Amino acid sequence: MSSDTWWPDDAPADPNARLALIGWNAEWERELGEHTGHGRLPARVSRVDRGFCTVLAGTGAVRTMIGSRDLEPAVGDWVAYTPETSQSGAVLNAILPRRTQFVRHAAGEQTAEQVVAANVDNVFVVTALDQRWSLRRLERYLTLAWQSGARPVIVLTKADLAADRLDAAVAETETIAFGTPIQAVSSVTGEGLDGLARYHMGSQTVALIGLSGAGKSTLINRLLGHERMRTAAVRDDGKGRHTTTHRELVPLPDSGVLIDTPGMRSVGLWEAEEALEQAFADIQELAAVCRFSDCTHQHEPGCAVLAAIESGTLNADRLESYDHLQRELRHQELKLDARARADERKRWRTLNRAMRNTSKERNG
Repeated sequence: MSSDTWWPDDAPADPNARLALIGWNAEWERELGEHTGHGRLPARVSRVDRGFCTVLAGTGAVRTMIGSRDLEPAVGDWVAYTPETSQSGAVLNAILPRRTQFVRHAAGEQTAEQVVAANVDNVFVVTALDQRWSLRRLERYLTLAWQSGARPVIVLTKADLAADRLDAAVAETETIAFGTPIQAVSSVTGEGLDGLARYHMGSQTVALIGLSGAGKSTLINRLLGHERMRTAAVRDDGKGRHTTTHRELVPLPDSGVLIDTPGMRSVGLWEAEEALEQAFADIQELAAVCRFSDCTHQHEPGCAVLAAIESGTLNADRLESYDHLQRELRHQELKLDARARADERKRWRTLNRAMRNTSKERNG
């Protein structure tokens, strides 16, 4: 068990009051419920490693063994754990029900979900105002943020490098934001950083997503007030260098916590139909008044979406991006259906084999 403390010097002595600094409250106390009778204590997952995880408890940072293969903790989870004894180390016993979860399609061919972060209140969608600036990529990340159940905030970094076109970049972003807050910041000059405080004050949890090189680690260092995350320059070809190799929950000195995530070069959506509707609210609103309820927005007469493109009030690239993400979701659904059918066939083969073996034993 580590004796390292994670709370500030002026933190209260009561363990639960310390946990309140990172989001613990009466609702979580009720969720803990039955686990208290077994001598288990609450904590929040700070980092997950193979077979182990580091949790932030009211007594300090604790390295715990994951007690069951069925438990798959994610950074940000609230958990119940058994403290270290003279006979054994600390053990993570249960994961409390998640209120929000940041899920993406796991890398590779296998169709499976990957929880990137849990119990997030706000998501900073971080994108740099450099040569990789892309509204289409921002739309994808925005959809992923809505999918989590948390509230997205678009953070435009490296504003000091784009002073001559900053207003234009913000105006462009507003065309796809539709009520999502936009904050332009510079981690070099400090511009705009004060505007981010409202999203982590009151023990709120903020996750940061975006490409490698978007400035997430530098932003975290500025919000922390010291160098914690290693940073590196973007390569000459504009591609980011990976500076964060694992997900980690980091308490802020004043209030709230941040969850950094490794830069995701390929973001796969997972059951995000509702999130897609939120991210493309303008297209959804237009589609509602199309002449045909099943309008594909390709060639039908009376299509309000095509009319908006023709009049210049809707960018054709935005419709193309929307169509692309819809196709991706349909492809994902087909893969899920195929996997479900394969799992069902496997289950029946196993059952039939067991029945045949039982019959042989009886007749033998």
